[in-house]
Amino acid sequence: MFRSKAVSLLKEIPLMSGQSNLAYKFIHPAIASHGHRCHRRSVDYRHRYKACPGSVGGQTISASPTKVMAEEELPGVLILAIGGTHGVLENLASLLKKHFHLVTMKEFLENKKEMSKKIQSIFVFEGRPTIDRELLESLPNLKVIGNSGVGVDHLDLKIISNFGVKVTNTPHAVADSTADLGMALMLASARRLVEGCHIAVSPDTKYFAVDWLGVEVTRATLGIIGMGNIGYKVAERARAFNMRILYHNRHQRRKEEEEAVGAHYCEKIEDLLQQSDFVMLVVNLTPETHKLIGKKELGLMKPTATLINISRGGVIDQDALVEALQNKVIRAAALDVTYPEPLPRSWEEKSYLGFWCMKLVAYMGYCMAMWRS
Repeated sequence: MFRSKAVSLLKEIPLMSGQSNLAYKFIHPAIASHGHRCHRRSVDYRHRYKACPGSVGGQTISASPTKVMAEEELPGVLILAIGGTHGVLENLASLLKKHFHLVTMKEFLENKKEMSKKIQSIFVFEGRPTIDRELLESLPNLKVIGNSGVGVDHLDLKIISNFGVKVTNTPHAVADSTADLGMALMLASARRLVEGCHIAVSPDTKYFAVDWLGVEVTRATLGIIGMGNIGYKVAERARAFNMRILYHNRHQRRKEEEEAVGAHYCEKIEDLLQQSDFVMLVVNLTPETHKLIGKKELGLMKPTATLINISRGGVIDQDALVEALQNKVIRAAALDVTYPEPLPRSWEEKSYLGFWCMKLVAYMGYCMAMWRS
């Protein structure tokens, strides 16, 4: 799934009760600034003083904290690589280098004995490197794993906590971008932009059919499943389209929050599915939300409804979705995420999918608008 990353917002994820707060001892305050007080890390930031005639109190600052930090050995952070297909972006690596000694996986594997003692943190970028028991056992001084995205479903939190290691993520870094994406997918699917683009550039197009129509977004009903930070931002945007907004969440929002966006709470997800013209999934992937939308739920939706997923691919039963699109159970689906990502190329070769694939720039990664053939 696309995500724009910002390491300036890291939030600790509580793993086990009774653990000491280690995460921010090893993250520079410039990076770990999201609502938490940063503890002093192992590098000594105290100003160094020396006596000097004429100075106030006989002392002057001889070195700035930055220079003192440079004189000390920076804490090591393990990353997969820099640049390339799966590596950390080069500009992000430059930022990390100001506060950490970067160790790539290649360097680590070539010199495990020395590097294992220096590595105190791991920076997981786009789900890499893979964190497993073998890696954790090889890093005796590991204190924290920083995840560049919001979701941590790719991390085994139980195993990580057993090693006394903390996990951080970026819960607000991509909230606006993801909400924007949700609206973009809703508009693109409603106005059939992907199909329209193909028709407009196709050499076989001789005319535009007069009955080739989309559906209205303005004043339509939007059902948001997962009214957290991102879901609420979607509601704020949808209000500008005069949409009727329904939402289903584990907990009902405060009355003033509901009134601010004109949202109505549906205690039962079934009520939301039956009434919505657009259903948008904005939930974390957990055992409870895995395949949250399956054949039963799709059958409850309007035949004119569109399903939009900006959460995780595993939240939808994809086989059930393909069947629903084939049988015109729902009108369309617009997906920012799939499982796996990307989908096997063999899937695109099968005619039953009826996929129109599009790749958009900016903060969008793989984005697919699925339509029945």
